[in-house]
Amino acid sequence: MTDTLSTTPTTDAPAAADERSALDVARDEFRAEILAAGLLVDAGQPGLYGRSGLFDDIVDGLCAYVARSFADQKPERYRFAPVMSRDEYELTDYIVSFPQLAGTVNGFRGTDADHRQLIAARERGEAWDPYLVPAETTLVSAVCHPVYERLRGTLPEGGRVINVRGFSFRHEPSNDPMRLQAFRMQELVFLGDPAAAKTFRDVMSQRQVKGLQELGLDAKIVAANDPFFGRTGKFLASNQLADEAKLEVVVKIYGDLDEGTAIASGNHAGAHFGPIFGIDQADGTPAHSSCMAWGLERVTLALLRTHGLDVAAWPESVKADLGLSHVGA
Repeated sequence: MTDTLSTTPTTDAPAAADERSALDVARDEFRAEILAAGLLVDAGQPGLYGRSGLFDDIVDGLCAYVARSFADQKPERYRFAPVMSRDEYELTDYIVSFPQLAGTVNGFRGTDADHRQLIAARERGEAWDPYLVPAETTLVSAVCHPVYERLRGTLPEGGRVINVRGFSFRHEPSNDPMRLQAFRMQELVFLGDPAAAKTFRDVMSQRQVKGLQELGLDAKIVAANDPFFGRTGKFLASNQLADEAKLEVVVKIYGDLDEGTAIASGNHAGAHFGPIFGIDQADGTPAHSSCMAWGLERVTLALLRTHGLDVAAWPESVKADLGLSHVGA
């Protein structure tokens, strides 16, 4: 189970060939516009980009906006590196459900002779990665994952709310600028009793979509599913949809060419993380969890798509909410 944005469309129905072609054209055009404006910088692989200072100003303003909007939850703040302990990663079960998206870290541990063979293979134009072996770390797939080990033990009465932000990695190369391989997430994670976890997700999802609408986005909430892998994954995805365990805030970045792109989500993980990380409620029973997630690049790109690439010309109310009133002044 993942507590971040789905990487699949909100519908399983295949689009017609002409619709796919039109959608591909729209994605390519948006990517070209964003790059030409210097807001994103091509980093050499599909879905990898550098960010301009102005782009990051929007992201920073969005983070501050979210923090103000949910300050009443009095969250504790955590920030982690984009890599995490392999042992903790194993506990999340991410590799079981989403092997197609995972990224691991490898390193060289060989001898001088092995090193010479590596260099020789490289000089011959052959693969040199067979000389690397798995390290003790993996790339973070969901920014909440490093949080749970830190909460091992007994929660206080009423549970805990965590504000966590950082980079996530998903191996999903794409020319669609809305689908990045490395991207930042802002999350609010709740751990506590079952009813409180469900209520947190339901109530905060409404506040989440309202906040994004106040920024001028034509956003709506839909039930969704994660991109579980394989035959078993189809069953898990069906159950997730039926239980409405995952809600997504979607915006039609490309008009009516698709069902919309998720820019934020509300996830009810239930008892998934509590038992495996040894997180208990005050009464000794396993904690339940839920979370709110904002895709910071996706929201920023949705704002640029909605209000235009000239940030100076954005509505003054939106610029004020994001601390961008100085742009164009």
